[in-house]
Amino acid sequence: MQPQTFIFFGPSGSGKGTQAKLLREELEKRDPGKKILHIETGEKLRELAEKDSYTGRKVKEILEEGTLAPVFLPIWIWTEILMENVSGDEHIFMDGISRRLEEANVLDSAIKFYKRENPTVVSIEVSDKWAKDRLLRRGRSDDNEEEIERRLDFYHKDVIPVIEYFKNNPYYRFIPIDGEHTIEEVHQDLMKRIGL
Repeated sequence: MQPQTFIFFGPSGSGKGTQAKLLREELEKRDPGKKILHIETGEKLRELAEKDSYTGRKVKEILEEGTLAPVFLPIWIWTEILMENVSGDEHIFMDGISRRLEEANVLDSAIKFYKRENPTVVSIEVSDKWAKDRLLRRGRSDDNEEEIERRLDFYHKDVIPVIEYFKNNPYYRFIPIDGEHTIEEVHQDLMKRIGL
């Protein structure tokens, strides 16, 4: 199978992480033995916040305050992962990457530098009400009304323009998915739309 590249978007509560995981498992079954590189910026930021360094402490402050990391940090995280791990023959999954327009330009240049053919942008689309209800049911400590509102506002203000950037770029295959169904229904729709 030709190496696949998937870039996942979706607001908090949309289930994009779950759908990325299910698609990854499906690819592992259909193309056993091929390496899969899964990049999730949030996880790496949390790891960085655990380090006893000046940068680690600054990142920890940002995470505790719920503010945005400066653009250079996520770019540094995922570009380093790409530079150290891309061999040209792996499937790549990107989740939570390129959440501001400044990042989108850099990601586009990286995708083209590595000559990734037919990259697919998957946008899991749900209403704010759907996302809020799911997040509140999840019951995590940071899933309170105020924090959820802040994340959804950020998504509309910063992430939607990034999605539009990729949607309007003919180099990318753009697949919008209605996320307001069961996990299995969304997964089946995604598989069908991707053509797997």
